[in-house]
Amino acid sequence: MATQLAAVSDSGGQVDLKNEPEYAILKRRIQDAGLLKKRPAYYALSITTNSVLLVFCLAVLFTVGSVWGQALAAAGLGIVCGQLGFQLHDSGHRQMFVSGWKNALVGLVTADLLLGMSYGWWVQKHNRHHGNPNDVDLDPDIKVGAIAYTDEQARARRGAGRLAAMYQAYLFFPLTTLLAWSMHYTGITYLIKEESRYRRLEFGLLAVHATVYLTALVYFLGPWSALLVVLIHKGVGGAYMASVFAPNHKGMPQTDSNTRMDFVRTQVLTARNVRGHPLTDLWYGSLNYQIEHHLFPGMPRLNMRRAQPIIRQFCLEHGIEYYETSFLDSYRELLGFLNEIGAPLRAERIRV
Repeated sequence: MATQLAAVSDSGGQVDLKNEPEYAILKRRIQDAGLLKKRPAYYALSITTNSVLLVFCLAVLFTVGSVWGQALAAAGLGIVCGQLGFQLHDSGHRQMFVSGWKNALVGLVTADLLLGMSYGWWVQKHNRHHGNPNDVDLDPDIKVGAIAYTDEQARARRGAGRLAAMYQAYLFFPLTTLLAWSMHYTGITYLIKEESRYRRLEFGLLAVHATVYLTALVYFLGPWSALLVVLIHKGVGGAYMASVFAPNHKGMPQTDSNTRMDFVRTQVLTARNVRGHPLTDLWYGSLNYQIEHHLFPGMPRLNMRRAQPIIRQFCLEHGIEYYETSFLDSYRELLGFLNEIGAPLRAERIRV
């Protein structure tokens, strides 16, 4: 599935939807079903629930006496922060409210104050991903990093990076525990180097987050227990987020400047859905409906399940492959893809 697709249109990644009659038809069906309407009451309940869970985890963390209890509370805090990540995601896509400032307020509080990462950085990065999913030239999610997603990226590695690329399928899950640290660092770097609408506000909120977070942990738990909690909290939170986002596109067809397609096919063919279930939907924040989300990023997550049969039928009518698999198979395909990227490097090492 990692092979690149034949070109349908070369739009340079910028699609004029006025010239997308297929998308207009699909959007009309989704609108007629009422699935693009905002669901503020649902999101008010979701925000309240996440806030209660966050307070509960913190209360347990600061009142339990044993190290094991603190470790479990830190792991729970990591899961709750993953759910807060979905809250950030939905606010960044303006899924929550009609008013833009309300979405931005939720995003800034969630990202900068509660999670300690830059809202402005995340929104611009994620929007570029949505505009160019799995494009090796334009998608920031498959740029060179800890994991190599193309043969070219793998072959360009040297030293320890090359060795890691050889066995990245085995290293993938351990590396995901570093994701939270990477997001903290990259967000701060972005705010320092780039212009951002809420730059000063974000610096202030990030400073408050770091001060309160670290001071409270050290004061209530002591330095060594605080260090343990931070490592578990960040490790679990990062692994959780990576477990949700990685299977969405990795191992699906990739495009480049010579193989770009029209909007609908770009969004559908480069995405992998994970079969829905109430528990799966909760764990993924409904991002297991990745095709639906990429076609309509402003659609409230609560409507994704209802949109799926409409979009699946549309794809069937237009001869567009709609791919969905199970929870376990999505990881099998992901790890198989990463192993395939590292295979040529392993073969070269054996020959040498």
